[in-house]
Amino acid sequence: MKKKCLALLLCMAMTVAVLAGCGGTGSNSDSQETTKATQANDGSKAVSEAMTETAQGGDLSDADVAVFYYTFSDTYISSVRTALDAELDALGVIYQDYDSNNNQTTQNEQVDTAISKGANVLVVNLVTTGSVDSAQALVDKASAAGIPIIFFNRAVGTTTEEEQSVLGSYDKCAFVGTDAPEAGHMQGQMIGDFLLENYDDVDLNGDGVISYAMFMGELGNTEAIYRTQYAVEDANAVLTEAGKPELEFFDSSNTDQYQVDQTGAWSAAAANEYMVTNLSQFNEENGNMIELVICNNDAMAEGIITALNDKGYNMGTDDSVKIPVFGVDATDAAKQLIADGKMSGTIKQDAEGMAACIAFLVTNAASGKDIMDGTDAYNISEDISNKIYIPYGIFTGE
Repeated sequence: MKKKCLALLLCMAMTVAVLAGCGGTGSNSDSQETTKATQANDGSKAVSEAMTETAQGGDLSDADVAVFYYTFSDTYISSVRTALDAELDALGVIYQDYDSNNNQTTQNEQVDTAISKGANVLVVNLVTTGSVDSAQALVDKASAAGIPIIFFNRAVGTTTEEEQSVLGSYDKCAFVGTDAPEAGHMQGQMIGDFLLENYDDVDLNGDGVISYAMFMGELGNTEAIYRTQYAVEDANAVLTEAGKPELEFFDSSNTDQYQVDQTGAWSAAAANEYMVTNLSQFNEENGNMIELVICNNDAMAEGIITALNDKGYNMGTDDSVKIPVFGVDATDAAKQLIADGKMSGTIKQDAEGMAACIAFLVTNAASGKDIMDGTDAYNISEDISNKIYIPYGIFTGE
């Protein structure tokens, strides 16, 4: 009876996920996009829960899982860690978390240590994102030890061909992540729709053009590159279709048209430091105030809002001027800032869904099954059969 119920649940969940995935973002309204994102996330969650329950029938008595995080200090990664710890606790497996402290050499040494201590499943949040050499080195270590390796969140190559090379080099290897351009496209659509609804309020100096700042999390990071590109491109597409001018970067001397965290930490501190300096030169008094802020993640958005608060903006009160700030991740802190009226929107990166998927693959790996066994309900890359995408979703608090 239990198996029949699980099968029914899987079928229902897959139906929800498929229905949610139909159609593109196109020029849907914000409310339509939010509904679609909610459906997709609910479908993914249902699939994950059903699959995890089914997977618990595997023999995990000998499982010893080593999980390597590029850094514990990243807010989103911390959310994944909390969720994955809970998943692994529920499975009753032995596991150990490692903080690589944003150092690839440290991570390589930690992998060696874990293997020597008897770990038989490796879960890796690669430090040097997009580095084929770094990823392949870890795959080679896993292959030499004959144990499965599951990468997540941070890319193992910068192109499909590079990812195919790494992920296809070992049959006990898989990747769980996101479709990198999706967050940028969603953020751009969200921003464009917001501006059309609030254009005159956002255009503080009344010149008819919206002046924006862009904060990039990390040079060379695939997610950061696409978020930076498509958030602006797609917002501009919405604006120009409605007869509005494109966004204008606030500092004409900056040909990159972004400010990047040089440490690669996507940090609130870096964004805050930039914004404090920006506001000393670009402000309402000078008639060149930054009127829109786009961030690659919510941590950077938090840093921006702190800087704006210090100047009396985005206080969450009716008499306070609000500069729209957008991020990515839908962290608890960002959700609260949106609820408080200090932040305008974010893109949900599903930490719980990612953790549930990783846990399912861990169960396969630890019980001797094919690592991708039973994953048909997930969104699997058309080009790479052992790469799973966890969907994004728009969050505006509405």
